[in-house]
Amino acid sequence: MNITISDLLDLSHTMAGEYLSQFQYPWEALDGIKEMILSLGSQLSPEEYSQPQEHVWVHKTAVVAPTAYLGAPCIIGPETEVRHCAFIRGSALVGAHCVVGNSVELKNVILFDNVQTPHYNYVGDSILGYKSHMGAGSITSNVKSDKTLVVVKGETDMPTGRKKMGAILGDFVEVGCNSVLNPGTILGRHSSVYPTSCVRGVIPANCIYKDKDHIVPRQEK
Repeated sequence: MNITISDLLDLSHTMAGEYLSQFQYPWEALDGIKEMILSLGSQLSPEEYSQPQEHVWVHKTAVVAPTAYLGAPCIIGPETEVRHCAFIRGSALVGAHCVVGNSVELKNVILFDNVQTPHYNYVGDSILGYKSHMGAGSITSNVKSDKTLVVVKGETDMPTGRKKMGAILGDFVEVGCNSVLNPGTILGRHSSVYPTSCVRGVIPANCIYKDKDHIVPRQEK
């Protein structure tokens, strides 16, 4: 299974690159996101970042709607747009040129540069790679219904030791509208998910998820 950080993510496209490089598997980085953001934020230049409240840093080229909520700690990167009624609960590192859209909720997440979560998305305890995109209404489910620890399902099951883990999206992933990514889902680079899907486990790179019985390689155009 290609599920390591180096398999999934180009660390040059996030402020968290040095932090993430310490870990082999992406879920190992989830516990320390809050402390990482506080450390990064303390080093940001006040000439580039405003600080509307304690432990909230917003790049001066970012656009934040007055109805959006920015919970501490969080960092909003350059030229990112945070739209009407977005709810950033905290522990969110949002990269450059991102979109956090209407009524989107973020919690304990890293969004790499150029990520789009534009319409009614919930993203919790997750990492979204460079230029990944979540269609309208798609969400990461981060807690199992029986509250047991999350296991990444693949060729070999990988216990995470975590009660809360959403999804890891590799670079250039496309998630269709109204899809649910179940706890512990990992989507390889350049993979796509059909709309209204219910996804669990590891989806290989360069594949299209149609349903659990139809995961097909992407055809070159």
